[in-house]
Amino acid sequence: MPIPRSRPVPGSRRRSIAAHLAVLIAATFVAPATSAAPAAAATAPVNLARTGAATASSVELDRADFVAAQVNDGDRGTRWSSKYQDDNWVQVRLATAATVDHVVLSWPNACARDFTLQTSANGTTWTDVARVQRDTCPRTDVIAVNSSQPVSHVRMQGHQRWAGYGYSISEFEIWNATMPAPAPSRGLLPRPVSMSETGGTPYTLNRNTPVVAVGPQATAPATYLAGLLRPATGYGLPVVTRSSAPAPIVVEVGAGKGPAGQAAEGYRLVVTTAKIQISADTPNGALNGVQTLRQLLPQWVESDTVVDAPWTVPAVTISDHPRFAHRGMMLDVARSFYPVHEVKAYIDAAAQYKINRLHLHLTDDQGWRIAVDNPASNPAGIDYGLLTSVSGRTAMTYNDNGQLMGTELGVTGFYTKADYAEIVRYAGLNGMTVVPEIDIPGHTNAALHAIPQLNTAGAAPRPATGAQTAPANGTGNVGYSTLDAASPATYEFVTQVLTQIAAMTPGPYLHIGGDEAHVTSRANYTTMVDSFNATVASLGKTVVGWNEYAGTALPQDKAVVQYWNGDRTAVANAVTRRGAKVVLSPAPHTYVPQKQDSRQPLGGTWACGGPCGLDRHYNWDPGTFIPNIAETSVLGVESALWGEFIRRLGQAQYYSLPRLIATAEVGWTPQAQRDYADFTTRLSVAGGRLTVQGVNFFPTTDVAWRRQAIGRSVTVAVGAPAGAAWTVTAPGVSTADLTATVTWSDGQVEALTPTATREPSIPAMRVNSAFTVLSRRTFGTPGTYTGTLSVRSAGLAPVEAPLTVTVRAA
Repeated sequence: MPIPRSRPVPGSRRRSIAAHLAVLIAATFVAPATSAAPAAAATAPVNLARTGAATASSVELDRADFVAAQVNDGDRGTRWSSKYQDDNWVQVRLATAATVDHVVLSWPNACARDFTLQTSANGTTWTDVARVQRDTCPRTDVIAVNSSQPVSHVRMQGHQRWAGYGYSISEFEIWNATMPAPAPSRGLLPRPVSMSETGGTPYTLNRNTPVVAVGPQATAPATYLAGLLRPATGYGLPVVTRSSAPAPIVVEVGAGKGPAGQAAEGYRLVVTTAKIQISADTPNGALNGVQTLRQLLPQWVESDTVVDAPWTVPAVTISDHPRFAHRGMMLDVARSFYPVHEVKAYIDAAAQYKINRLHLHLTDDQGWRIAVDNPASNPAGIDYGLLTSVSGRTAMTYNDNGQLMGTELGVTGFYTKADYAEIVRYAGLNGMTVVPEIDIPGHTNAALHAIPQLNTAGAAPRPATGAQTAPANGTGNVGYSTLDAASPATYEFVTQVLTQIAAMTPGPYLHIGGDEAHVTSRANYTTMVDSFNATVASLGKTVVGWNEYAGTALPQDKAVVQYWNGDRTAVANAVTRRGAKVVLSPAPHTYVPQKQDSRQPLGGTWACGGPCGLDRHYNWDPGTFIPNIAETSVLGVESALWGEFIRRLGQAQYYSLPRLIATAEVGWTPQAQRDYADFTTRLSVAGGRLTVQGVNFFPTTDVAWRRQAIGRSVTVAVGAPAGAAWTVTAPGVSTADLTATVTWSDGQVEALTPTATREPSIPAMRVNSAFTVLSRRTFGTPGTYTGTLSVRSAGLAPVEAPLTVTVRAA
């Protein structure tokens, strides 16, 4: 078996079944009290509430816009709200009595913590269907009813409100049948520029398949591919330069092999019954092809143990290349540290979506994370080792009100030069270039806290009386620190640090920050940043800075402005006057510490005036974002993960994904080929893949996350426990939300309980693990038995998976 490594959205008055399905799969499922699942409906499910009549025990403030009729009008922008007591109800009387499969209750804000769903055949005598107790809000509850007899009324009877207000329900849906299974999707992310499915027989990977590397530069991507496939398949997959074996996987790298005009990262992928061929001009182009092939295989290929799965790939022809050269992710290791193994895991999750830049925010007010050696020539007598021995031990702590920033103190630590080299190496294997950032002349409190020589008259903040250095500061305050523009030690220090970082970094970029230098005068800011720009240019690197530095003396045709907020015109001027390129990280569209859902207890809301959901990260156009510049001046896009409150890898993944995937597609796919509904359909397939990988992602509400199951065939002796087991992926679902039945080929039926090692929790910032369903059966007679698992949750078609048990004589 594989071992796994809301804001309410207004809707139209005529919701489609597909839209309802998206809500259902992402919702909170509630098991029925007592029921037998009905057979699948032959016709499309109908929301019986739409033709029914709604009434309620009360209406908040007796307002006409909160009346009961708002719960079944098909408009999520309206709602019923009750008076401010716990014992309130709302009900729908059906136009005609009917059997009911499931009910959907959409709570936009004032949810019930505790309620009972009831049905009645006459509006007088009520039957309790399910008692529901939940501690998240807003939310959607899906409740199985599965009535065996027609009912005329369905009621929500409240027991406990969320807070002081009454109950609010935007839609009360009563469905007569299970929703159909979602249409198949290849789930490719980012969406390829061109793909055709030939309809031929799929390719099948087998234990004799070789990976053939054609061309000296093909070895690295071919080796990467083989390394991805070996753990789950259990196949040897030797990487060779030639082979006569049937059905090889061929990775070919050489001039003219990829799409014309797209040599840097373009690739072709052709899959037939007889061969898989990846062709590209460069190793990175071939690696992009490998990532696409990876997504065409079953999600179980991500397992780190052998899985008994059919390793097939559909027959396709793909020609693909990125829209923008820079598709980045920034990791703030300064405010809270991530050790090397966590950085690698963060790279692993992003690389499969063709993210190709790793921007490391190495220094800030709260900490310094990169070792710098003492140089042979050191006029100021600076001990550079203090940067890490002192400020490698500081991080985020508490805000000015004494409140803990995050779930724990910021993590301390630093990278040795060997650590940094390993990150650079590993990033390179995954097709990523590292962009190191030393944030100057503001955001420099960690340097001032460590180095006495930097604490001259023009530096801020000032040391306390009797101290040689500025005090450590673990708050999230910004803009209070600065280097001294009049001190020679400032320029000596910055030159030495940038020189050593440049020598450790094979990529072409050095990022100097330059943002939020609020206590630095404009004259002093310009003096320092002009000097820093020239230093970076003298080191043979391209300088990068946040958009506040756009008006400084940028090296002509060799500078990048990274926009996050503020004046776009200054950025446009840097392009037209200095030939700068632009990386776009606008906060509403790329800042992942902003809440993505109002139920999250932590996170900012300033960028969007509320949660910055997945749609905000997807629905924007980098080509037109900066006025009066050509798209060719846009180098690309970058997701930014700041560390004021995010701690450790799991939380970093939870806030980044799936919004980072949206940014990856924004940076890759042509604007005319991007569509949010299509994106979320493809993304729905990725949820199970991320689950198998053990990635902690946020199960976004408006994504219809798909469920998949697979069984492990076994051989046992008569009388021994079979140990037959299935793995089920169902993002965002709790154990209590699933029921499982196994039907055996000899007619026996088992009702089983799925188990998980981790339940989902928005407050705890975690998604659920995969589920295991384990048969308890023993067999008394030798033979071959097939067990078919059926996993159900309210309102959804079941997911099924067979396995075989071979029983031998004892």
